Amino acid sequence: MPYVDGFVLPVPKKNMAAYGRMARKAGKIWREHGALEYRECVGDDLDMKWGIPFTRIVKLKPGETIVFSWIVYKSRAHRDRINAKVMADPRLAPMMDPKKMPFDCKRMTCGGFKVLVEG
Repeated sequence: MPYVDGFVLPVPKKNMAAYGRMARKAGKIWREHGALEYRECVGDDLDMKWGIPFTRIVKLKPGETIVFSWIVYKSRAHRDRINAKVMADPRLAPMMDPKKMPFDCKRMTCGGFKVLVEG
């Protein structure tokens, strides 16, 4: 079964262009190292009336939006091998400085997931 890393993070709307550039570069690097799929999605309908909306989970501030992202791998072991290669890739280093990120890393939520249902 595939394995998925998932992310939810708040991004200031004024930083979306910079975030998009960073995400496109990161996606290329992950895919070059073997990720099966890399997606970055921008919030469009975030005013949910049921459950706990993403906006509350990340404590969304005025002028921000939510980015929901995921990366798909063949397995958890495959994910671990790819992430080790990605983290060692010198092209990623300039994007990893928290002071230069176009979002607040401390408010990002993420985790690894076993796929339960495919289809």
